[in-house]
Amino acid sequence: MSRKVVRSSKFRHVFGQALKADQCYDDIRISQMTWDSNFCSVNPKFVAMIVDASGGGAFIVLPLSKTGRIDMSLPTVCGHTGPVLDIEFCPHNDNIIASGSEDCSVMIWEIPDGGLISPLKDPVVKLDGHSKRVGILSWHPTAHNVLMSAGCDNVVILWNVVHGEAVVRIDSVHTDLIYSACWNRNGSQILTSCKDKKLRVLDPRKGSVICEKDKPHEGSRPVRAVFVSDGKILTTGFSRMSERQVALWDPKNFGEPLTLQELDTSSGVLLPFFDPDTGIVYLCGKGDSSIRYFEVTDEAPYVHYLSMYSSKESQKGMGYMPKRGLEVNKCEIARFYKLHERKCEPIVMTVPRKSDLFQEDLYPDTIGPEPSVEADDWFSGKNGEPILISLKDGFVATTKNKEFKVIRSLMATTSSSSSNRQSDSAVREHRNPLPVYCVLMNLSVTNKLILPFFLFHIQDVQTLQALQNEVKELREMIEQLTQQVSELESK
Repeated sequence: MSRKVVRSSKFRHVFGQALKADQCYDDIRISQMTWDSNFCSVNPKFVAMIVDASGGGAFIVLPLSKTGRIDMSLPTVCGHTGPVLDIEFCPHNDNIIASGSEDCSVMIWEIPDGGLISPLKDPVVKLDGHSKRVGILSWHPTAHNVLMSAGCDNVVILWNVVHGEAVVRIDSVHTDLIYSACWNRNGSQILTSCKDKKLRVLDPRKGSVICEKDKPHEGSRPVRAVFVSDGKILTTGFSRMSERQVALWDPKNFGEPLTLQELDTSSGVLLPFFDPDTGIVYLCGKGDSSIRYFEVTDEAPYVHYLSMYSSKESQKGMGYMPKRGLEVNKCEIARFYKLHERKCEPIVMTVPRKSDLFQEDLYPDTIGPEPSVEADDWFSGKNGEPILISLKDGFVATTKNKEFKVIRSLMATTSSSSSNRQSDSAVREHRNPLPVYCVLMNLSVTNKLILPFFLFHIQDVQTLQALQNEVKELREMIEQLTQQVSELESK
């Protein structure tokens, strides 16, 4: 009698949990468009959602901390003349977001730090080049100000956003509607899936096909594809019997899939989100009420089912938080922003750990916001690997830069006044069984620097005079520190 061996993995017990109602975003009219995009984009500062709008297209951008009921009169980004189909935040600047619309245009917007206080109608840059609606947007992962767009005109355009021009136009490769388009880890290749039932790996600067696979899934419904670790490709699609499938491919040998698994018979398109740090891929189906997650490894069957998060309400879209926006101290490895009919609900994926220490195995160095190459250099042929950052010190997404400056200035102030401790220790050496208590000072500096009462033991008149001289020096020093703090706060 053989016993089944359970594969060991530190992610076997990952569990998802929706945040409480007061941490959700309520009373939002999510767009009713049937386009298969995420309808949501998030970063450590903002969450953006495509909403219904009369007389054109619009989306809202909220600071992460602005939870609860959202006022109907909240300002929106409303510069498009047609419905917005896709939005995506720039990975190198948290205040920049791109939007694609049915009006055939791509627009780049700059969101102020505190969010919008009035409707935003004028984009920073408007990119015109498509002849039909634009449904797919994707920023380059390592090159600054490089944006890819794909439209219903079967054309992929690579934009230099700084100059507002289309540098590369791939218009002779795809013969039908493009379902998905994404970059590999360093942005040297593009992966597309198309209605002509072909999966293509493209050279983005030449616009040529490196390799392609015909019919990765037998069904006629849309196929989604993403690059995973080691250059492999994960696809989601349908069988001839309309069963949803997930498959893993090696582009070096496109003949047969490394693995092909059937999931269920639902009709919703599965949107894959891959985390390169943990090797986990999350599958979120539009119209589903669940999120499945799998671990991609180098051992057969390569794609290992982990678990599933289920809820009662179906999802209209999904936003995926970058790794640098997660709460490291809570062992959070992923966070989704699930769109309902009238609200946005954050869902946290956590690995339970007893220790309060930093879990290095869960948080290897991850992609940071710093680009490794500029747009002009990338278009001329230079590639750049992602610049990694450590999450060990944590990343407080909702803290403003000004607060960090204040903290640093106070730290500098307290360290510079450490020389006063020697005079304190000298005073404490004066001991007497019959002390005379003398309150020297009680000052408050801009409600941030508070000096406590000092208690001294006075032995004779000479000691008292010496202490009075020290008090005078301390007062002068405090006045200098107060002036420094006020100067730093005004900057």
